Amino acid sequence: MKKFHLTSLLLLVVTLAFGQAGHIMQGVGSSNMSMGGAATAQPIDISGALQWNPAAISKFNDTRIRFDIGLFFSSPELNSTVPEMDQNGQPTGNYFSGTTKDDRGVSPMPALGVVWGSEDSKHTFGASLFGISGFGVTFPESNTNPVNMPQSMGGFGRIESDYMLLQGGVTYAYEITDKLSFGLSPTINYASLELLPNPTANPTSAGYPGTDRASAFGFGGQVGLFYGGDTGFKAGIAYKTGQHFSDFEFENTYLDGSTSTNEFNMDYPAIFSVGLGYSAGAFDLALDYRLVDYENTDGFSETGWTETAAVKGFGWENMNVISAGLQYKGIQKLPLRLGYTYSSVPIDNKVTFFNIPATAIIKNAFQIGFGYDVSENFTIDAVYHHGESSEETAGSIYHPNMAQTYPPYGTIPGSEVSYEMTTDLIMVGISYKFSKSIAEKDNQN
Repeated sequence: MKKFHLTSLLLLVVTLAFGQAGHIMQGVGSSNMSMGGAATAQPIDISGALQWNPAAISKFNDTRIRFDIGLFFSSPELNSTVPEMDQNGQPTGNYFSGTTKDDRGVSPMPALGVVWGSEDSKHTFGASLFGISGFGVTFPESNTNPVNMPQSMGGFGRIESDYMLLQGGVTYAYEITDKLSFGLSPTINYASLELLPNPTANPTSAGYPGTDRASAFGFGGQVGLFYGGDTGFKAGIAYKTGQHFSDFEFENTYLDGSTSTNEFNMDYPAIFSVGLGYSAGAFDLALDYRLVDYENTDGFSETGWTETAAVKGFGWENMNVISAGLQYKGIQKLPLRLGYTYSSVPIDNKVTFFNIPATAIIKNAFQIGFGYDVSENFTIDAVYHHGESSEETAGSIYHPNMAQTYPPYGTIPGSEVSYEMTTDLIMVGISYKFSKSIAEKDNQN
């Protein structure tokens, strides 16, 4: 087998482990997803309102419960190129390149929400449990891609990661006037993370360790304003604070059987949202803008190496998101929806090495969906999503021991690593509205 310089590639797993960490799902539930995630000023369902603007639940003057489940498919590809070395460690002028495809399969995406209110009250309440972030990769061992070569030959071998973030909240909205509402929602979060290998730990002569699944709890909140005028014009603004997590506490095992522990903090970014909506006749229009504050989020604000060659963080820039949706209600009992979402890529090519699956951030997403009113109280919704990273993100491979010779992070001359992907999602949801007549009967019993 050809010899090549791959010592530094052990550090590459950081990008594979956290590729979608902190990535903002553009929508929650099938209705909101089908509108491109736009709901700050156009809450067509309770899940979108609960997620993006707590004040908007004041639109619902009844009791509703909603559950959605989606199946998420992704098709990431990992590419790497390294210079070949002779027996003296000098470059031969030749290069070794290869590609590995992910074989993880399907991931579930759940969402559960409930809202209760009444026409004769200024107060509306809600509760939610949403899967708002999650990712995982499984790149099998390969003899044709440098990064996935067996560890005995200088690669990683099999690379796996699994991350999940659930967010729960209780929501309260108050109608200041018949057109203007205020809302707030404290949130609690649970996250779990599993890595193989673990680049946040200090390496030894045996390389970087694998780790068992670690958990962390977090908290935050959200406030918002919602305006709904008589002309069909609507506006909304909301701010969700950063979700501050406890540290992940990893139990590490190295290839030689030795063990260690380490801690790593990774928060969820603050999100500022502003939206416009317009409803006229059979049409509902929605447009949202979001600013995602990665630059002030632990785990993302720093990048590079620690003094012991562990990874500090990922160095993301702030993300800009534009969501747009259209609903057509001209077909009886069958509303049709189209949505589009644009997300800027928060990764500079200088830090691509630390964020390879961050190229998994979907730049352009397209959604098509519909609802079906089974009865006055019961509705079924469905959506299909397709997303593209738009283009391959590429950068040099770094080694901490070369940082002084090849700044800023120790570039290996002639090396490259890149990542690109597409995503697909099929999601269905059910919504049930408790009618007044049923509630009155329950009160009489």
